[in-house]
Amino acid sequence: MTIDKSAPASGSIMVVGGGISGLTTALEAAEVGYEVFLVEKEPSLGGRVSQLKQYFPKLCPPTCGLEINYKRIKDNPKIKVMTMTEIEKVDGTPGNYTVELNISPRYVNENCTSCGECAKVCESEISNEFNFGMNRRKAAYLPHNMAFPSRYVFSPSMNSDDRAKCKEACKYDAVDFDMQPKSLTLKVGAIVWATGWKPYDAARIDNLGFGRYQNIITNMMLERLASINGPTEGKILRPSDDKAPSTIAFVQCAGSRDENHLPYCSYICCMASLKHATYLRTQYPDAKIYIYYIDLRTPGRKYENFYKKLKQDQNVFFVKGKVAEVNEESGTNNINLVAEDTISGEKVRQTVDMLVLATGMQPTLSSDKPNADLKFNSDGFVINDFKKGGMFAAGCANKPADVVSSNQNATGMALKAIQTLVRR
Repeated sequence: MTIDKSAPASGSIMVVGGGISGLTTALEAAEVGYEVFLVEKEPSLGGRVSQLKQYFPKLCPPTCGLEINYKRIKDNPKIKVMTMTEIEKVDGTPGNYTVELNISPRYVNENCTSCGECAKVCESEISNEFNFGMNRRKAAYLPHNMAFPSRYVFSPSMNSDDRAKCKEACKYDAVDFDMQPKSLTLKVGAIVWATGWKPYDAARIDNLGFGRYQNIITNMMLERLASINGPTEGKILRPSDDKAPSTIAFVQCAGSRDENHLPYCSYICCMASLKHATYLRTQYPDAKIYIYYIDLRTPGRKYENFYKKLKQDQNVFFVKGKVAEVNEESGTNNINLVAEDTISGEKVRQTVDMLVLATGMQPTLSSDKPNADLKFNSDGFVINDFKKGGMFAAGCANKPADVVSSNQNATGMALKAIQTLVRR
């Protein structure tokens, strides 16, 4: 993006969402001289990328993309990071918005050094939502190993005894249980919504058994199992007995391209399952992997070559057919599945150690629409009104996309936000 750096910055830009799209948008705007407020509802930045083991196209770990962006943020006084903050209301017109914000208490101030002494003495535990509830963590916790800001956060559910212990254990006077929710009002000239996506709720897909059978998990759960900072420290084990799976099946388009759920293609699911197959093959060279699909979509030459390479693996089997039903085998917790092979026309019955549902991508704002003058399509994605300007959606808030496409789109939306300011 080329901007005349000699042009005076007029007004501020708010970026809502601190995932990879939000980071890119904020940095692109700030590095050419504009003040940026980066607002994130979670305790740390990073978004979905921080939950991955690797991401395309180079199969980089999340540290590869996040750490350099965090350093750029630290080095840029134009960016004001606001975590645990949500948008209450947006009023105004392009170039002149009033944004009301709600800030939740962290109960830990900026003195925190992430020493972890508070967690050592805390006995209260909460579900670890970063790992999709597959394990529990202390009520005094660092969100994840790449958390930015690198500060602990305390759950409001922490009991009084643990509160006292944590306060006593902290040598830096960082614990503050007197923190209260705050309201803040800011004036900005443009807003970029980089609110990202959430996995579709697999429990809503009745015939695929998620939530009823332990050894049926989602693609993002597998991503966490494979991650070194995940619940099993990177070892992919089946949940019912922590055993290494020898047969694994993937169900593609689990909830996607389905009028009863998500009618659209989520773009990333096919490549995610192919990537997951490589995780499994690396850990378990003799494991058999079965991928049930409607059709495989691998956009671009690099992705197509990745698919072709995997097709040559004699332990990876591609079955063109939709899984119709599943149940659990008595005594073993194995998963029985029934599908129709559309090429042979035969009904396939198979038993596997573990079943992975390639659930689709749903925009976060589809179920939590902000009090702002935004247009949405029927699927909950924000429709960008470039003629009107002022507010724009970047990355997966606008459409399903991978990391590369999200970054490219975010750069464009930073430019659109800047154009709003210079034209007002």
